[in-house]
Amino acid sequence: MKNDLGSMLLLGTLFLLLFGLAELLYQQFKVKAEFTRKLVHVGTGIICMSFPILISSHWSVFILCGLFTLILLLSIKFNLLNSIHAIDRKSVGSLAYPAAVYLCFLAQILLDKGSIFYYLPLLTLAICDPMAALSGKKWPYGSYRLFGARKTLLGSAVFFVCALITVVLIGHYMQEPSLHMSEITMICTLALVVTIAEACSKDGYDNISIPVSSMLSLYILFP
Repeated sequence: MKNDLGSMLLLGTLFLLLFGLAELLYQQFKVKAEFTRKLVHVGTGIICMSFPILISSHWSVFILCGLFTLILLLSIKFNLLNSIHAIDRKSVGSLAYPAAVYLCFLAQILLDKGSIFYYLPLLTLAICDPMAALSGKKWPYGSYRLFGARKTLLGSAVFFVCALITVVLIGHYMQEPSLHMSEITMICTLALVVTIAEACSKDGYDNISIPVSSMLSLYILFP
């Protein structure tokens, strides 16, 4: 873990700069919190893509995620980071996100099935979720409720398409033969399962359900 200290400092700085950028856009340029929150969501996912490259110990990831969870909790208590928290709905998404990152990092180590168990769930969370949320808000067509979660058919469709593309691209990039277009049925099944998991989740818990359902689908469909 000592060898990870430099990388942890670098990554911590990048996260703080991301938070600072979101606050600048929200406070000075009056960008709505829904958009600055999504900027942090996507930016965090992109930064976390470097974890398996820069960090060797899951304890280092645990410490990083724990520190940022603490920062987020304190920001809620003292009414800070409104670029993340100033939304008109109840959500634990910002607190669930660090937990999801650590869970994905730990799973790829424990399952010993390759880093796809980290990259695919996290990239699906970082890209597909905000794309679906913004699309659903911009064009709220086909509103429906599932287990208390209010979603739109358009948002779910966007999520499914984005998930499908993500699975194919990650599989191709990581040279996973079972995730190529020849296995289109299983790829579609994986994308559909994750889409349903997102549709069933409310109050920000999709930040957990998306990566967990993605990892479970990978484990079952592509042993």
